[in-house]
Amino acid sequence: MTAEQERQATALMIRAQQGDALAYAELLTALATAARRYARNRLGDVAWIDDVAQDTLVTVNAARHTYDRARPFAPWFYAILSNRMIDVLRRERRISAREVGSDVLPEPADRSSAGDHRDEIDFDRVKAALASLPVKQREIVDALKLREESVKDISRRLGMSESAVKVTAHRGYRALRRLLGGRDR
Repeated sequence: MTAEQERQATALMIRAQQGDALAYAELLTALATAARRYARNRLGDVAWIDDVAQDTLVTVNAARHTYDRARPFAPWFYAILSNRMIDVLRRERRISAREVGSDVLPEPADRSSAGDHRDEIDFDRVKAALASLPVKQREIVDALKLREESVKDISRRLGMSESAVKVTAHRGYRALRRLLGGRDR
C-alpha cells in the first residue's frame, strides 16, 4: 500500500466509523484488492486466495471499531491480513493432509483386466464362517448386519446390556475376519 493509498484508506475508515456506508464499501473494495495482492505475493497463485481476502474483510468488519485514527492504518490492516493468511494457510494444510481434492479423484479399476477378484464376495464362505460362530455372537452379528436391528432392540430381546451386545458383536466381527482370512475379505 503506497502512502497515498494509506491516506485514502485512513480517510475512508474514519468516514466508515462515522457511519458512511459508501465510504465503507469503497474501503472494503480497496482492501480486498490489497489483500489478494499481498497474499498472492507471499503464497503464490493458490486456489484459496479469495478465502484469505474474505476472512480479512470479515475481521476488518468485526474489528473496525478498534482502529485508532491517531495511528497509521496500514500496520493495523496488515496485522489483520497476516493473521488471517496464517489461519487460512494452516486450515488448508490440515485439509490437504486428510482429504483428496475432487479434481484428483482416482480412476475406477478396470475389472476386465488384471484378474483381480478381491471385490467379489463368496457368500457360501461367509455363511459357513457365520455358522461357525458361537450362538450368541452369531445371533448378534446376524441381527445387526443382516436384519439391520438396532443395538437397543437386540439388548431388549436378548436381555443383555447395550454394552454387552456391542462387545459380543465386536468379538464376532473379529472372529469372522480371522475365519475369512483378514480384513480384505
